[in-house]
Amino acid sequence: MSKLTPKVILEGTRLTFKTEIAFELNDHPRFTGPRKYRYHSPLISAEWCTFTNYPWGRGLINFSPEEEAQALETYETWLRLFELNRYYSWVVDRFHISTQMYQWLIYGKRYDFSWLEERLLPLNFRLIFLTRTPESFAAAREERLKVSGNPGQYDNLDLFHREQEVLEELVSHSQLPTLKLDISDNNVPRAVETIVDWMAATGGLEMPE
Repeated sequence: MSKLTPKVILEGTRLTFKTEIAFELNDHPRFTGPRKYRYHSPLISAEWCTFTNYPWGRGLINFSPEEEAQALETYETWLRLFELNRYYSWVVDRFHISTQMYQWLIYGKRYDFSWLEERLLPLNFRLIFLTRTPESFAAAREERLKVSGNPGQYDNLDLFHREQEVLEELVSHSQLPTLKLDISDNNVPRAVETIVDWMAATGGLEMPE
């Protein structure tokens, strides 16, 4: 059988179930192959708050202006790791599109990541943009509050609506093959099957020589 090496970046504002979808993709037999036991999943996130020594701090998305050099070096490091390990599967839960969105909304600065996408393209990376209708955010919030350790971040749904508008504009300019997927029905298994079907149909599950 051919080797499965899917590489996806999941983008979307909070409450679009990116993390739940990421975990299910990593366990899907058509995505990463059948597994008789669980092993280390290649799942990473720009949402990790690795720049500060306290919970829910700053990281690759919400870095402060004085941390710009650190953030760009981190992107360069991740990119080089992908290039050196191209015959592997990678699931990325938020990445450069979210950084562009946050930095524009908070600091009014536009970052050009065309250089990053130009290097992701030969690695067969795909972009999955998860969205939901404005009226569906409230129900999604109620579900998330059952498990969230930081519930305050979900208080302002108007912010999520604005973030989604900006993400939509940014995604429209991406060079990466893109699937836009509405998750308003909160049906994660359906979303995962749709993603895997699209990846299979567009040659996204294997690494071309």
